Amino acid sequence: MADPMRIRAQSAGANATVRVLMSHEMETGQRKDAAGKTIPAWHITDITVSHNGKPVMTAEWGPAVSKNPFMQLTVKGAKAGDKISVNWKDNRGDTRTDEATVS
Repeated sequence: MADPMRIRAQSAGANATVRVLMSHEMETGQRKDAAGKTIPAWHITDITVSHNGKPVMTAEWGPAVSKNPFMQLTVKGAKAGDKISVNWKDNRGDTRTDEATVS
């Protein structure tokens, strides 16, 4: 399983700014290793962000996203103490879910 995501959720008035740093290799399937063999594609395909259990954002990514991707979004109506969870799934079927509390 992948390393935990680093999630920071900070309240700003009636909204919260959520910053997420994901730990993932994000291989495109186009690079070659030292022996000249193609490195298989391995990248995040689906992301869901939830606020207190209710999905507020979904995204579909492809192989063109950088290694260890960073994402930032604003969640309307989030206040201190609310829970923000981020879930991703990759093209190998691996998943990761992490949660943070809005401060």
